[in-house]
Amino acid sequence: MPKFIPYHRMPEKGLLPAVMVYGPGIRIWHWLNALSVVVLAITGYFIGIPPPSAIGDTSSLYVMGWIRLLHLAFGYTFALLAIMRLWLVFAEGGISHQLFLPAIWRKVWFDGFLRQIQWNLLLGGPLRYVGLNPLANVAMLTMFVIPGAIIILTGFAMYAEVTGHDSWQYLLFGWVTMLFGNTLDLHVFHRLAMWVMVWFSMAHIYIAVREDILSRQTVVSTMLSGERQFRD
Repeated sequence: MPKFIPYHRMPEKGLLPAVMVYGPGIRIWHWLNALSVVVLAITGYFIGIPPPSAIGDTSSLYVMGWIRLLHLAFGYTFALLAIMRLWLVFAEGGISHQLFLPAIWRKVWFDGFLRQIQWNLLLGGPLRYVGLNPLANVAMLTMFVIPGAIIILTGFAMYAEVTGHDSWQYLLFGWVTMLFGNTLDLHVFHRLAMWVMVWFSMAHIYIAVREDILSRQTVVSTMLSGERQFRD
């Protein structure tokens, strides 16, 4: 992947050459991660608030069993995808590190952050960046990366209570329960982090579609082709 100047702003108008932004690894990670978040949010909601009891033989219906199985399977998938995303920072390079490291010490970052807030409030004109804009950078870190880490840690800690003290889950994540003090608080923070991620996902979809239309640059299709195009 080519190297870009952090938060390099493109001209706000006019047709510009397309730029390859995301490699295949980032794009595959993005869509698998999106699927995992959807499945985890839905199954996690029903684990916390179970659906009405089904009529029939519970051993053959196995409704909560399937919900829990899906939640555990995609929980492991979500954790493995997080490791994959960290690996891609070094494997694909480019702007892949921006998800984890906002360059808040740069003047160009601070200026762009304020301008992007104005644009999101429709108080200014659209800005076009090669990679993430400064506001998106902070939003993804605080509303996706950090809540995602909390979900992984608390999720494995809750699972460790089921697998027992002699399991590798308890060996690696048993300290998390002690950190939170009790199991109830562990569950509360796990679900709060899920809701933060759900709110972020809704805002993320809205902003991506809006940017595609109003700022005349591809955002949604960039995660399919890897190429960012700037339209006239």
